[in-house]
Amino acid sequence: VTNIAGASSSTHLLDLLEEPIPGVGTYDDFHTIDWVREKCKDRERHRKINSKKKESAWEFTKTLAGVIDIVADWMNDLKEGVCLSAMWFNHEQCCWDSNETTFAERDKCPQWKTWAELILGQAEGPGSYIMNYFMFTFWALSFAFLAVSLVKVFAPYACGSGIPEVITYIDQTSSSNRFYLILEFLDNVHGLSLGKEGPLVHVACCCGNIFSYLFPKYSKNEAKKREVLSAASAAGVSVAFGAPIGGVLFSLEEVSYYFPLKTLWRSFFAALVAAFVLRSINPFGNSRLVLFYVEYHTPWYLFELFPFILLGVFGGLWGAFFIRANIAWCRRRKSTRFGKYPVLEVITVAAITAIVAFPNPYTRQNTSELIKELFTDCGPLESSQLCQYRSQMNGSQAYSEGSDAAATPGVYSAMWQLSLALVFKIIMTIFTFGLKVPSGLFIPSMAIGAIAGRIVGIAVEQLAYYHHDWFLFREWCEVGADCITPGLYAMVGAAACLGGVTRMTVSLVVIVFELTGGLEYIVPLMAAVMTSKWVGDAFGREGIYEAHIRLNGYPFLDAKEEFTHTTLAREVMRPRRNDPPLAVLTQDDMTLAELQNIISQTSCNGFPVIVSKESQRLVGFALRRDITIAIENARRKQEGIMLNSRVYFTQHAPTLPADSPRPLKLRSILDMSPFTVTDHTPMEIVVDIFRKLGLRQCLVTHNGRLLGIITKKDILRHMAQMANQDPESIMFN
Repeated sequence: VTNIAGASSSTHLLDLLEEPIPGVGTYDDFHTIDWVREKCKDRERHRKINSKKKESAWEFTKTLAGVIDIVADWMNDLKEGVCLSAMWFNHEQCCWDSNETTFAERDKCPQWKTWAELILGQAEGPGSYIMNYFMFTFWALSFAFLAVSLVKVFAPYACGSGIPEVITYIDQTSSSNRFYLILEFLDNVHGLSLGKEGPLVHVACCCGNIFSYLFPKYSKNEAKKREVLSAASAAGVSVAFGAPIGGVLFSLEEVSYYFPLKTLWRSFFAALVAAFVLRSINPFGNSRLVLFYVEYHTPWYLFELFPFILLGVFGGLWGAFFIRANIAWCRRRKSTRFGKYPVLEVITVAAITAIVAFPNPYTRQNTSELIKELFTDCGPLESSQLCQYRSQMNGSQAYSEGSDAAATPGVYSAMWQLSLALVFKIIMTIFTFGLKVPSGLFIPSMAIGAIAGRIVGIAVEQLAYYHHDWFLFREWCEVGADCITPGLYAMVGAAACLGGVTRMTVSLVVIVFELTGGLEYIVPLMAAVMTSKWVGDAFGREGIYEAHIRLNGYPFLDAKEEFTHTTLAREVMRPRRNDPPLAVLTQDDMTLAELQNIISQTSCNGFPVIVSKESQRLVGFALRRDITIAIENARRKQEGIMLNSRVYFTQHAPTLPADSPRPLKLRSILDMSPFTVTDHTPMEIVVDIFRKLGLRQCLVTHNGRLLGIITKKDILRHMAQMANQDPESIMFN
């Protein structure tokens, strides 16, 4: 009776452990999360609060994106001069209220002063050129130093575009507030061949990650938090390009691992709110939502599909070449001493970029402004050198609107400058992307494609003008008829190059036509993007973000990659032959000292629980972190927990002698339904299960007996081995 009473009293005291233990169910930094477990937790939460259900807020502060656009434009123009009437105005805003500008010099105004005018008092001459050259380089180096210093001191995870990290984080990797909000507007003002649009996805996910902590529904469930981040990435693209629908498709196609229907409409709502706030701020100063609004006056014709497809081929070749060259350069940089000094590295690249970029007007100006100029259709109000055509009326130099005019030497000179700018952009983008600064790849890739497209467009335009009687042009390009729009070729080339680098398809086409407002030109965009993807895939199926995920050692299981091998689960599971036995726990015959000894001697993140060492029958699975937290919690709340205390995972405590120390019940942290497969399950099915269910680990059994375990990293190592790579050389960072 005493024993029974003692056991009953003991059980009553141990009921404290049935309460939720703080910290149990969470993850260590950079550990993969278990989507099945998180979904079960969310269903349990719904059952508990079903009677007092509350709606969650899906709000995202997109004012930050508008501020970034405005400040970035101001800081970029600061490299060339300053506005005397209002120091906070950029060049364009400074000239809005000017009444003294002439038609020939519409981009100049008395209120805007270059540094040479302010310091030397003269605007022309060798001395002024040298002074402007020096100040341009000085400001570029200053902004580059500020950006890399902020990254190094405050936010090391803000370097790069952030999209590979967002993809990996949303996929499975856990992290405790690893998203840092840094001054992302610095990424486009230091003169490097980079853009700010890519990191805006990172900024949006920073906001989503911070706001998710305000709501227990998302802060206590890693899977629900990733739904927030999926919507946040859509909002990031929406504010970066003014493309809300394209942002949702970008999150679906490129970023999100798990994208249910409710996340789709929530992402659409978040992108809608982001676009509305951006339109209210009006950062572009043109009362339009899109970044590069175009208004072409001629349709496209069937014969133009051939040059469009050629631009797609160029985009695919550029994408394949860039990925290989950039990855090779990043690996070489990591292995050299130069890569160990990120500040010196960034300053050196920024200095070379500024020195080489200044003499060429197309590399000196802001990349976004360059793309806008290349997209623009020539008209009477355009002062660009690319729009200097001869009028057919009197042969004098004038501005014309189409292919009914011959190009002047100014246009050919601009084409030579664009060709040099193309070579410069290609080289510097390869060596710049991957530096320790916030860096986007969308805008540089689009600039390369826009330059190539504009050159091809002008070439086709002049070919149609001088040979309008050819059978290709005879029907559409009559004398005096408009049939070629060079800006359209720039837009198609930009989409092709961006598609070749990222391997995006549907979302990219939608982003570009939302970006430009050119909905009727969606067929040329589709043809070029698909061609670029096919050509790029011929050299390698992974895009730049997947390549950097693999380069950085992130444990990411790409859903786009097919597993075609015929291996079985027993060939991949651990322990393998000659390995020590699998670390397991028994359900009711271990002491606390034995349990702590197993935990200290192994690095496993979890342990299978079996009935006994003899039977090897599987009971469940317990995570290392949960066990540690539960032990600490029991010692803090109860007395009598000793090293020789019996640990059990069963429903009722085993019968113990009267003088035994108080037992420790850990059933509350035990996963009673771990996912299992048999040892003869094909790995093709196992990989598909990991991808679609988001498993963290999978136990392998034979006739109910535990044989081993397969983790996500085991699968990645096996896939590397099947690709003739050394699996031990893969380091998961």
